[in-house]
Amino acid sequence: MKTLTEEILAFNKSRGWTEGNRDARNLATSVSIEASELLEHFQWLSGEQAVAQNREGTMEEAADVYIYLLQLADVAGFDLDEAARGKIKKNAIKYPVPAGEHE
Repeated sequence: MKTLTEEILAFNKSRGWTEGNRDARNLATSVSIEASELLEHFQWLSGEQAVAQNREGTMEEAADVYIYLLQLADVAGFDLDEAARGKIKKNAIKYPVPAGEHE
């Protein structure tokens, strides 16, 4: 993931997009905006219909969310993989597997 973040940063730098708008608040706002654009592909459709009819658009908007999340993690100084693993561990404690069921 670090290599991808570096690629994103180089892409932005080569276009002069590194000044003024690359702070945690703006990046978090961008995550929300892109997530809303992702949701547009699902409006009035079932999940299966939306993916079948808008696979490319769904994939591109999901990628936009991911790109902004990686940039947010970089600016905020945390590893997104590590954060996700930590959250999974917390969720495992908060939501244990019901007795008699297998993981």
